[in-house]
Amino acid sequence: MESSDLLKKVRKIEIRTRALTQQVFSGQYHSAFKGRGMAFSEVREYHYGDDIRSIDWNVTARFNHPYVKVFEEERELTVVLLIDVSSSNLFGTRGMYKKDLITELAAVLSFSAITNNDKVGVIFFSDKVEKFIPPQKGRTHILRIIRELLNHQPQQRTTNIAESLRYLSNAIKKRCTAFLISDFLDSDFEQALKIAKNKHDLVAIQTRDKGEPVFQPMGLLQIKDAETAKISLIDTSDSKFQKNYRQWWQEKDKALNDIFQKTGVDYVKLLTDKDYVPALKNLFLKRSVG
Repeated sequence: MESSDLLKKVRKIEIRTRALTQQVFSGQYHSAFKGRGMAFSEVREYHYGDDIRSIDWNVTARFNHPYVKVFEEERELTVVLLIDVSSSNLFGTRGMYKKDLITELAAVLSFSAITNNDKVGVIFFSDKVEKFIPPQKGRTHILRIIRELLNHQPQQRTTNIAESLRYLSNAIKKRCTAFLISDFLDSDFEQALKIAKNKHDLVAIQTRDKGEPVFQPMGLLQIKDAETAKISLIDTSDSKFQKNYRQWWQEKDKALNDIFQKTGVDYVKLLTDKDYVPALKNLFLKRSVG
């Protein structure tokens, strides 16, 4: 992409997503994603009613008068976006491509994070981790993330979610809030998801196009798998093929729901032709009251 075109696209995404962040998600992100706990703030004189467990005995002995430690909520978070860049995201029959939806989501979440003075990092993955942008703060950093999303050329076609989760656990030592954004057209990642969930606050966001679970009957077609590049000749008008195709997607969705329920990972599905704002707001609200 030409640098001038890239800058225009980055600016367009920034204007749209920052407006959403300020108008729609202001306050909701703050309450949905909490800090790492209580951080030490200061020592002050003991007041009647203070919890005696908070007395600082060293300072108390030094001044011969009771002093207590004061703690406050440690609000600052590290947010990591795990972004699926595999070839199956280059699909869209209406609204936008899944890749474009992922870019907007990443921008919204990133601007929401820096509004709360949080750090944001990104892991791009296909069947391997292709790029890691370490967590940092600030608008310039977020614009770099958007540029990378728009301009990144995947090195591989296929997907390995488990590998991205293992990388997350190795690269980010302290607990973080991680958003796993993918179409989840993969398997054998339940154990890695469970391990990552035990270490980090993990949220799964699935991108889907309405055209994926539906194959219009158009007779014989030669099709190419976006990830494996395998070419097949199929009769799309065959009733058995239509039944098996629908059943495959139903079983895939059920298995995915079961995985998220078993691991306790918060999960939301977003469609390319629908406004994602209500679904994200519901996710934030659910976490706020949960």
